[in-house]
Amino acid sequence: MPVTLAVDLMGGDHGPPVVSPAVCAFLRKQVAASVIAVGLPDALAELTHRAGDEFGPRLSTFPASEVVSMDESVASALRGKKDSSLRVAINLVKEGKADAIVSAGNTGALMGIARFVLKTLPGIDRPAIATILPTLKGHTYVLDLGANVDCGAEDLLQFGIMGAMLVAALENKPEPSVGLLNIGIEEIKGNETVRRAGELLRASGLNFRGNVEGDDIYKGTTDVVVCDGFVGNIALKTSEGLAQMLATYLRDEFSRSWSRKMLALLAYPALKAFKERVDHRRYNGAALVGLRAVAVKSHGSADAFAFECALHRAYEAVATRVIDRIGQRIASFAESQEPVKFVGGSA
Repeated sequence: MPVTLAVDLMGGDHGPPVVSPAVCAFLRKQVAASVIAVGLPDALAELTHRAGDEFGPRLSTFPASEVVSMDESVASALRGKKDSSLRVAINLVKEGKADAIVSAGNTGALMGIARFVLKTLPGIDRPAIATILPTLKGHTYVLDLGANVDCGAEDLLQFGIMGAMLVAALENKPEPSVGLLNIGIEEIKGNETVRRAGELLRASGLNFRGNVEGDDIYKGTTDVVVCDGFVGNIALKTSEGLAQMLATYLRDEFSRSWSRKMLALLAYPALKAFKERVDHRRYNGAALVGLRAVAVKSHGSADAFAFECALHRAYEAVATRVIDRIGQRIASFAESQEPVKFVGGSA
């Protein structure tokens, strides 16, 4: 299936030096994909020079005159920079020239502009950032990871519904299990918002397994873990830091002496496999679930390999028609769950 991605060349902590090689690596592997790179003219010229004629019409460029900085407010990005690389890339999706937008830029700006331009699916108040995390049983989907810092109970209910529909669409699981991230498994634990969210989720008809704690994420206790963006983002960044620390510890220990270096050579296959399993870059690329089109947020500090992974994730979401499938399932769910308020503001 031909898929075209609109890529914000200027987004992230590193911008073109990371995004450009990632785009080229992605196009070499996904021969059915095309990319429209959006950025400042100088950055586009450098990308064109790097790629040469290797990709032909599968790589095109679209100029923008502005860049949204990583610390810029949503209002400034939305109202004051209508020709930013981020806004132009999102517009390409709205106009049907691209199937998805991928950016490592300002999370708030990406969410705000995408929500304004692309709109949300019927029945969804707030899109959420969802990503895959590895577990002892495979992987789990966690949302929200930073799009919505302040959430009400009904927002958390909608995150649970969107997460369940996402897993059902991508994993072919009719009734994926859902857990609510909390400080304890007991129903009385947590603040008022989380307790109320638990009540709504229990009444929703979802396969809700109750509260889950932080260590349950990596045990793979549930297919979906629901939390607000404040908690989710901290959990994600803590996990990434822990993985990096463990990798550093192993490298330090195996380099302390010649004998340990020899042991490292013998253990190299196992060490390489371990590194790959805990490498958070492989899971880079979080979907903005709830929009009418595919939007993928890459980690701002992503390197070329990590950003390439985000491009592959966007490609797969388009190729599997995940938006259509989620929309159909949400509509069906809403019709069958009349007692539960599905659309509305925060509790």
